[in-house]
Amino acid sequence: MSEQALAALERYGSSALFAVVAIAAIGVPFPVTLLLIVTGSLVAQGVMDVWAAIAIAVVGSVAGDQIGYAVGRWGGKALAAKFSGMLGNAERITQLDAKAKRWGGAGVFFSRWLVAPLGPWINFASGAADYSWPRFTLWDVVGESFGAGLYICLGLVFSDRVQEIGAIFGDLTWAILGVLAAAFLGWRLFSMRSQDV
Repeated sequence: MSEQALAALERYGSSALFAVVAIAAIGVPFPVTLLLIVTGSLVAQGVMDVWAAIAIAVVGSVAGDQIGYAVGRWGGKALAAKFSGMLGNAERITQLDAKAKRWGGAGVFFSRWLVAPLGPWINFASGAADYSWPRFTLWDVVGESFGAGLYICLGLVFSDRVQEIGAIFGDLTWAILGVLAAAFLGWRLFSMRSQDV
């Protein structure tokens, strides 16, 4: 699928960039980091303008993020109630809502570029937790702008090593997710053990 997304970018340019980042923000697993780095390489070759590329990537990503937020906002509570057995009782869902609101801004910002695979889930959770839409949008725009600028500029600077840089950032993202998952599981086990004592 990544080869098709990259081929579409080379063939259709800006419109493909917009479509792919918007669809990825909704939750379809496209290699957005690699796509943005390749976009930077195309900027270096004179195919695209750097500011236009960043703007298109930001607008497309924010559009997709807003869709995920809206789905969570207007359908998330019903889905949470339907699957409450997996999430825990009503008190647990209230605690999850409070955490989503407390970590909202930072969670939105870092999930735009540092742990991008979590982005669609953060969008949905922010909407379901009734996190403020203006705040979500502010952090969303700031995070997407930072991420698009970072990756496109990396592609611009290292245009002759696009594949290697894409692989490094892909591996780094998964390593960060692994560390976060391990820390969460360790915390949960510690909490359960201290409750049993």
